[in-house]
Amino acid sequence: MKYRLIGDSCSDLDAGRKADPHYTIVPLSLQIENYQILDDASFNQKDFLSRIKRSNASSKTACPSPQDFKNAYECEEDNIFVVTLSEHLSGTYQSAVIGKQLFEEEHGDSAKNIFVLSSHGASATQLRIFIELERLINQGFDFNKICEEITKFRDRAKTYFVLEDLETLRKNGRLSGLSAFFATKLNIKPVMGAENGRIVKLDQARGINKALAKLVEIAQKDAKLFEGEKTVVITHVNNPERIEYVAELFRNTGKFKDIITSEAAGVTTVYACDGGIVVGLG
Repeated sequence: MKYRLIGDSCSDLDAGRKADPHYTIVPLSLQIENYQILDDASFNQKDFLSRIKRSNASSKTACPSPQDFKNAYECEEDNIFVVTLSEHLSGTYQSAVIGKQLFEEEHGDSAKNIFVLSSHGASATQLRIFIELERLINQGFDFNKICEEITKFRDRAKTYFVLEDLETLRKNGRLSGLSAFFATKLNIKPVMGAENGRIVKLDQARGINKALAKLVEIAQKDAKLFEGEKTVVITHVNNPERIEYVAELFRNTGKFKDIITSEAAGVTTVYACDGGIVVGLG
């Protein structure tokens, strides 16, 4: 199968997949005060984090346009699989869908096979879905079967995260509907997750390391819901020591076949903030 894997810039690909020619990333844009950039290969994480710390304004993101996705679909491959941020967190999924409509209006709906999937999560979960897509493609399934199986996989996949600071998520409305649980003076860190694409609180602990241990404990219990060997993806924001700590916690469980790590690009940096950890399980 000649195929193309297309994600938005919250996909946070690991180093090997960034160099894989099967992948195309459609960037969101990032803004803090009057400073605006694309979340592409030019993104400088340390510079952007420095700008966040110096500013009293909240940093923001903007989704790609439908035309951006249409342009990505104008590739040589005839089978295209698109994985986006949850539609409850960003307009990126809708842009990808409209981009498909624009492409089909111009070329006809039989010109290419294009499948657009909301990850119902973000970051590490998007990467985990891409890894499963690779596995299904390599097994030789046809396009429709892959679409069916990856949708089932998405519905089972789990997202978890622990952040140093939830303020950016709160200011941008990503925590709407959740009761207040901010207890910064007591150093209480919530363990968050996603249900049907919406952010939920799963547990909490005092201190970041205890919260991360609680995250791994929850993931280990959830892993029983999956048949066969499990893979976990861990993404970090500017804290390689912390991601190694979390990876070691997962290794010590003996429950996971592969533990894959990646560095956050711009979107995850904006919302997970300095030191944040995001985990995708499937």
